[in-house]
Amino acid sequence: MCFFIIEKMSVLSQQNNRRIARNTLLLYFRMLILMIVALYTSRVVLEALGVEDYGVYNVVGGVVGMMGILNNAMSVSTQRYLTYEFGKGNNVRLKQVFSTSLFIYFCFAIILLLLAETVGLWFLNTQLVISPDRMEAANWVYQFSVFSVIVTLFYSPYNAVIITHENMSVYAYLSIIEAVLRLCAAYILLLGTSDLLILYGFMLMIVSFISTFCYIVFCIKHYPEARFKFYKEKKLFVELMSYSGWNMFGSVSGLVKDHGVNILLNLFFNPSVNAARGLAFQVNTAVSQFFGNFYTAVRPQITKYYALGDLENMFKLVFRSSKMSFFLILLVSLPLFVETPYIIQLWLGQNPAYVVEFVRLVLLVTAVDAMASPLMTSAHATGKIKLYQSLVGTITMLNLPISYIILKLGGTPQSVFYVSLLISIVNLFMRLWLVRKLIPIPVVKYISDVFGRCVLCASLAVIIPIMVLSFLDNGFGSFCLMTILCLLCSSLAIWQVGLNSDERKLVVLIIKNKIYK
Repeated sequence: MCFFIIEKMSVLSQQNNRRIARNTLLLYFRMLILMIVALYTSRVVLEALGVEDYGVYNVVGGVVGMMGILNNAMSVSTQRYLTYEFGKGNNVRLKQVFSTSLFIYFCFAIILLLLAETVGLWFLNTQLVISPDRMEAANWVYQFSVFSVIVTLFYSPYNAVIITHENMSVYAYLSIIEAVLRLCAAYILLLGTSDLLILYGFMLMIVSFISTFCYIVFCIKHYPEARFKFYKEKKLFVELMSYSGWNMFGSVSGLVKDHGVNILLNLFFNPSVNAARGLAFQVNTAVSQFFGNFYTAVRPQITKYYALGDLENMFKLVFRSSKMSFFLILLVSLPLFVETPYIIQLWLGQNPAYVVEFVRLVLLVTAVDAMASPLMTSAHATGKIKLYQSLVGTITMLNLPISYIILKLGGTPQSVFYVSLLISIVNLFMRLWLVRKLIPIPVVKYISDVFGRCVLCASLAVIIPIMVLSFLDNGFGSFCLMTILCLLCSSLAIWQVGLNSDERKLVVLIIKNKIYK
């Protein structure tokens, strides 16, 4: 009997690994299209709007993003509860979770609208540094952005349903459609004759409407639980609200780290610095897709393993996904890090101030956060996030006061990224300690097998490219040569240092199977 159970769990684990691999490939196809479209769209928009208007759009979007914390908090809660009940096979509870979540989203939309039209408007018109002749355009963009965020609120629960079912092909195709629509909006700017900043904000609002409509129609048609029905489930409502409340604290901390610091830069400098930061985060968003797609495929499996009580496979998946997330970032970001000036010039046709430094620093922050992401999912899988969110969130929010003090003392714009990097490293170990209090994850093994290997791997991979760079000219041929060299050094370091013997055997086995097929 015991042998049968072990054999069954082994078969289940193999099926899950195949599903993760298939879904990851689909998401990488999505990522490739999105990355090309997003980077090209940024170039077109920057060319059409100019640096100042691009910076205005970036900082106004930051204000609206601050209002979107309600969406971020509830999105994580919905995803966790749907995945948990799906893993349990409780279809009745699955329907109750979705309908209750959608009702809460409706309530949040009303709250968001009230906040946006009061506090948000006051902040936009009295606190931000925007030239008077662009204030009217900024207000129009603000209103369009508010309605875009509200529409996106109703997209989130349906998106959570698709990810719960691990139907990544639909997720990929709908995302590509949205990206192509954004590219079309950017091209319309080149033909526009009115105020282009207002036109761009309006078109992005229309794109949000179309994208959300597609998600809703697909889910209602294919998934029974995605059809709203009012349930008098007070206990579930309170449970979701409590979970969302602590998630909201975590979302606020992320908001302070990103949008809050962006507004801080606007208060101390001019919109061109915000434009540089916006461009750096465009590059970072593209790079993050390389681990984000893999993480999206892995995240439901971590929660489902916990729901089944299979902690051994859960820990294996957390360890491997932490390393793979970091290695994927390393493979992509090392050529970017080394050749940042040339890439920015090639991409934008110009090299705006601060962009090179911002890109390099934000890539380092992303690499650390990528490693920590599976730990975050482990904590959320347990449903006990009060202590986790309060401590990690508090440390994350230190970005704002520390950055403010440094800038007040005469710090450069780059200094806020150094603060963010330091806090991300501290939070990595804080997450590990907190997860250990929830589930018996082997901390020492994680530090040696994940953190230690990742740091050593990155250190070794960067040595030769940095040495060779000083002997090369600044041109396309040198860029191609450096990219190949970075990929070779990264791959060799990952194979020899990053992976353990079991993982190397697994990779060889996967390659042999693919060749055989």
